[in-house]
Amino acid sequence: MIIDNILEVQDNIFMIRGVKNSSHSYVIKGIRGNILIDSGIDSNFHYLQSKLIQLGLKVRDIDIVINTHEHFDHIGANRYFQEHATIAAHRFAANKISLNDRYVTMYESGDLNTLPLHVHLWQESKSRFDVGNYVLDIIHTPGHTSGSICIYEPVKKFLFTGDMLFAGGVLSHISESGSVGDYINSLMSLNTRQIQEIYPGHGDISKNPAEDLRMAIESAREFLNEKETVSVTYVCNE
Repeated sequence: MIIDNILEVQDNIFMIRGVKNSSHSYVIKGIRGNILIDSGIDSNFHYLQSKLIQLGLKVRDIDIVINTHEHFDHIGANRYFQEHATIAAHRFAANKISLNDRYVTMYESGDLNTLPLHVHLWQESKSRFDVGNYVLDIIHTPGHTSGSICIYEPVKKFLFTGDMLFAGGVLSHISESGSVGDYINSLMSLNTRQIQEIYPGHGDISKNPAEDLRMAIESAREFLNEKETVSVTYVCNE
């Protein structure tokens, strides 16, 4: 049950539902530190701050912010954490965030952020965070963007997917730095893991990851085939 836009998805792990086009944020209250997954849009910060207070946390109680990818609706509020917390992102996302690549991060679509954003920890696949009560493995899953990651807890077998996978197998938008081929390959790789629940960046939690993965892969293949058909028809008409 979601109470006041906060849902405890696991013991001491909370989903803060995004509002105003912001992504969801996830708070992990760890024995050895507190993690925030995706900070949401800059203009939504005061909302996020109020939800942290409801969870008994101040902004400075967040030790690590992990960005699932480089889009503004997931990274915008980083600037309120970056002076005291470690900001982590895959190196392909970190490069775009740090260089203020507003085309790829989609900042041209609008948000308040005007200050440079920093990434302290440039991640690779198989990086790991151990906060005592949970272990989080970083999986590079390019497709939605080149710097997309999923975050896997191998004991409880749940997965934070950002915008890579949604409940119902809804096909993710393939952004400027993304690739449908990479997207399919990443989903197929995820499909080899045992996953009990999926916590996405938008929408509802998935209680049926295997079916959602199957549907997403099927939809992406159909999308790719449609694009190929259009291309071949165009060439033939030439």
